This record gives sequence, structure tokens and C-alpha cells, in this order.
Amino acid sequence: MIRAILFDAGNTLIRMDYAAIAAELARHGIAVTPETLQRAEWSTRVRIDTELFAPDAVFSTESRDTTERYTRYLLEEAGVGDAALSATMVAWRRAYNPPVGLWTVAEPEAAAALALARGAGLATGVVSNSNGSIRRILASLGLTRHLDFVLDSHEEGVEKPDPRFFEIALARAGVTPDEAAYIGDLYSVDVVGARRAGLRAVLMDPGGCWGTRDCPSAPTVLDAVRLLLPGGEAPSKRS
Repeated sequence: MIRAILFDAGNTLIRMDYAAIAAELARHGIAVTPETLQRAEWSTRVRIDTELFAPDAVFSTESRDTTERYTRYLLEEAGVGDAALSATMVAWRRAYNPPVGLWTVAEPEAAAALALARGAGLATGVVSNSNGSIRRILASLGLTRHLDFVLDSHEEGVEKPDPRFFEIALARAGVTPDEAAYIGDLYSVDVVGARRAGLRAVLMDPGGCWGTRDCPSAPTVLDAVRLLLPGGEAPSKRS
């Protein structure tokens, strides 16, 4: 019986401002739509998970190297392969809107997903690798009103996939591992991490890019919550 649903933040409840990235690329003479960048991100997360975040690898999702690779991979997946421009965009992103950066847009179904979980009588919380800014971001988007707590790796001193981070969340929610589920967008960080702490996990896969995995997946966070509620069924994937 699920008594709590825990959520990742980036690419689960919030997304990057793809319009801002597209506008900066346009300043350099490159026409890429926000929609193209969003689709490119779906494959980027699989690529970076495979190359950097394999189980048992030593990494940090918040390191400068990870952020730079993520930005380069995103541009490459969007068809922008020029190395000089990529370096320019990496520097632009590093200086853009600190400390929040580009993570300023709510996923369209985030509020509905959180409200559905709370309406079902479940505890809700965020467990996010972040730089100390995730609570501020969620509050600015009106999402904290649907949350019982927000845990930021910078504040807690531990990062996913370390099971200790999930154990902190379980204690805050007042539930045992078998009473909780986690929803996130990276297999090796979110699914593997949650399972190490004894939680079940749902993988975000809006573009059907992850292929066959040993866990349920969902195209939106609202679909993921519905999947976890009693009687939930696996949603059809979207392209």
C-alpha cells in the first residue's frame, strides 16, 4: 500500500527554459525551436546516463563537468554540433540567471500530479540533486503548496543515487520503504538509487527513448502518479 510518493525535480516537476536556449542560439544565427530542444533533451538524458551515470560509477550530477557535458549533448542531439558554438553556449549557461539557471518552467502536468497524490491521501516530497535553489524554484512556480517537504542535496550533504538521501526522505514522510515510490527521469540516478533504499520507482520517458527497462515508465508525471495509485495501469508511450 503506497502511503507516499516522492518526486525528482528536474525533468519531472520542472524543465529547462527551452525558449531561452533557442533565443540565445538565434543570436548566433542558429534556428532551433524550443520543441526541438525539448525532444533533444529526451535522448540526452539517456545518453548521459549511459556514459556517466552507470551503476557503481563515481559521479556527481551537480558537477561542472556533468553540466558541461549535458549542455554539449543537448546541442548535439538538437543538430548543433559546432564545437566553438557549443563552448560558447556552455559559458552562456554557466553565467545565466544564477543560482537558478535555466530550470524555471513547470512541467505542464506537475501541479495536477501533485494534487492528485495529495488528494489520494498520500504524503508528497521532493528529493532533488540541486545547488541549494530547488525549494525557491518550486515555490516560485506554486508547487510547494502541494508538497509536504523538499530535500535538496546541497543542504542535506548527500546526493542521489546514494540510498541515504532516500532514507532521509522516508523519515520525513514517516513511511517505510515498501510504502513509498519515487518518480524520476534518470535510470541510474533515480531508479537505481530509489531501489537501493527499498522504494519502487517509475522512470520518466516522454519520448520513449529509454527502450525496455526493468521498471515501469510514464510519459508525464501525471501518468506516473496515476500508475502508482490503486488500480493504476501503464500509460501508452508518446512520441
